[in-house]
Amino acid sequence: MRAYPRIAVIYGPLRVEERLLFSELEQRGIACERIDDRVLDLSFDASGWDYDVVIAHGVSQLRTFHVVTMLEAIGVPVVNGSAVLELCNDKVRTSAALARDGLPQPGLRVAFSSEQALAAIETLGYPAVIKPAVGSWGRLLAKVNDRDAAEALLEHKQVLGGFHHGTIYIQEYVEKRGRDIRAFVIGGETICAIYRSSEHWITNTARGGLASNCQVTPELADLCRWAANAVGGGILAVDLFEHPERGLLVNEINATMEFRNSIDTTGVNIPGRIVDYALEVAGRGVMQAA
Repeated sequence: MRAYPRIAVIYGPLRVEERLLFSELEQRGIACERIDDRVLDLSFDASGWDYDVVIAHGVSQLRTFHVVTMLEAIGVPVVNGSAVLELCNDKVRTSAALARDGLPQPGLRVAFSSEQALAAIETLGYPAVIKPAVGSWGRLLAKVNDRDAAEALLEHKQVLGGFHHGTIYIQEYVEKRGRDIRAFVIGGETICAIYRSSEHWITNTARGGLASNCQVTPELADLCRWAANAVGGGILAVDLFEHPERGLLVNEINATMEFRNSIDTTGVNIPGRIVDYALEVAGRGVMQAA
């Protein structure tokens, strides 16, 4: 019998986050296979994939989703699973899951033509935020302050066409007083949170937002656990707004989160908690196979 657990981390390209995961595993004396998803050639042959758990942490949302989907088909336990990735990679599907479970979130309209989108924006009121249904790092976000800006942006989307512009995701603009919250939820526990602050209305750290520690209150912990459960749980980052009247609103959920700026900020060993969760998943598989 071989020793348990046998772990692989799928990445591509290599970032600080994956290096931190490798370092955490090495410090614990756990052997880890490092697999670059850009050079994979997958089939439904399970030989060579005898892992107790695979941590999928690639940059490309689509590539990661397809790799995970194929690995699950041959019986390999993966975190996060394909169902979670499929929901979180699509803002419309994420919002639908949150609405189904009754979570508070900003007002939303979804349209598929410039004419309907303009009407939807004016229903929500100016300013409004237009996002791609699929995307990350705060890219292709736009705040439209009036009808002229909305008409110009929607014309650009119509002319450009393409995958990112076919569905027009229109969100209520929430005045967030220069910051929002990113909370890290692993295995149903809200382990830590940060404020992301910026003078710009986009506060993503990938766009220059500054991270500072945010206390995990019982209200924040409960809401984030509720949100994580709505999309299937696992290793997640929940982004929230602080609405002046409605309180905390869930904005988005990320299933392949970056965390390099949040470890020293919060004092929580995030890669260590990810490894703990992966080992727990591996242990479940071992028990089922016994």
